[in-house]
Amino acid sequence: QVQLVESGGGLVQAGGSLRLSCTASGGTFSAYAMAWFRQAPGKEREFVAAINWNGGSTNYADSVKGRFTISRDNAKNTVYLQMNSLKPEDTARYYCAASRYGLVHTPRYDYWGQGTQVTVSS
Repeated sequence: QVQLVESGGGLVQAGGSLRLSCTASGGTFSAYAMAWFRQAPGKEREFVAAINWNGGSTNYADSVKGRFTISRDNAKNTVYLQMNSLKPEDTARYYCAASRYGLVHTPRYDYWGQGTQVTVSS
């Protein structure tokens, strides 16, 4: 059973930065593709960023390109999301997900965390 635990969320002013972390346990983290999704109140969950099993390939939603950076440390079983130049529209609950396929363009995500709240004030 793979468990994913997110941390690092909080309240920040527009233009500020946050770094989210997601630590995995119970599985082979270095084999998984990892991703971040987010869901704002009243909206569907949306893809934010993904990284393949060895960190050599990444993918971003157009809305966060140039502002967010996904990275991973397989020695620490942790994936990160560095968020810069935050906007009020980035306010959402951010979820970490893992895919056993290992590829950045994976057909599905098998494991999900509980999420961490990010609130950006204007």
